[in-house]
Amino acid sequence: MIRIFANANYDFLAWRKQAIIAAAAFFALGIVALLARGINYSIEFTGGTMIRVESEQPGASGQIRSALEAAGISGAEITPLGNAGEYIIRARTTVAGADADNTSETTNVVSGALDQVFGEGQWVRQYSEAVGPKVGGELRTQAFFAIFLSFFAVLAYLAYRFEWRFGVAAVIATIHDIVLSICFLAVMNLEIGLVVVAALLSMVGYSLNDTIVIFDRIRENLQSSKREPLATVINRSINETLPRTIFTSTTSMAVLLSLLIFAGPIIRPFAWVMVFGMIVGTFSTLYIATPALLLIDEKWPGLGGRGVTVGGKLVPKARPETV
Repeated sequence: MIRIFANANYDFLAWRKQAIIAAAAFFALGIVALLARGINYSIEFTGGTMIRVESEQPGASGQIRSALEAAGISGAEITPLGNAGEYIIRARTTVAGADADNTSETTNVVSGALDQVFGEGQWVRQYSEAVGPKVGGELRTQAFFAIFLSFFAVLAYLAYRFEWRFGVAAVIATIHDIVLSICFLAVMNLEIGLVVVAALLSMVGYSLNDTIVIFDRIRENLQSSKREPLATVINRSINETLPRTIFTSTTSMAVLLSLLIFAGPIIRPFAWVMVFGMIVGTFSTLYIATPALLLIDEKWPGLGGRGVTVGGKLVPKARPETV
């Protein structure tokens, strides 16, 4: 078996300042995009009209979308159902002078667009209902609550499983991933809906898994190398887990790129966020989580063989080197 990066010996911590500068530059770009465009919420979060229709023409999602955009409705969500020719359309009219929250006006515009696609009398509206802004606001609040709740869950788990310094470093890296992903959404002007929230949570899970693997190796090396400086232990741990990091990232990226290229407009935002999340998650593990751990230990010493309980085992204080 060929071992790639089997003898890797890269000094990752030496590039931590440049990495932080690069992350800060992208953050500034995202802030500019947020100030210029704001957050582009989908109708699931802003409210709108949901219409279920049925026709004898399957696979017409693209034609329906084009007709709706021509009629003045942009960003509509069109979901084909299990039966061919059945669709759920979530839309919010953007026609000048029209009430975006008025279900009747939106339904009339959608009906006119469907007449152009299928022909008059060639489709049936099974039902239409309004999704109020209040419901959308509650969904938005719950989505953000789910994301921030994960921070505290991660901190509690890592503080119990490893040591509190590991937990704080992991939360810092997770906040970095979420913030840069929101900046990415603003730069790309992607709609934030439940699919995107699912992608953010999936990205957080991937990044945390990668971080925990490296932290676990750091913990093992702290126990076996009690006289080495913490920076040396961190660099060695990253290099030892580098093959796993590379293989996991590349295989996952291959699947995500396939989704990005071949998926429809409903799944594509998920794929965009996951592709970016895969990159930024690997980046944060190498250049945010581990430098944060080193910085925390410099402020509050306790790792690196200086008398701390790590993983339930006491690491005794290292003896000074004899000159």
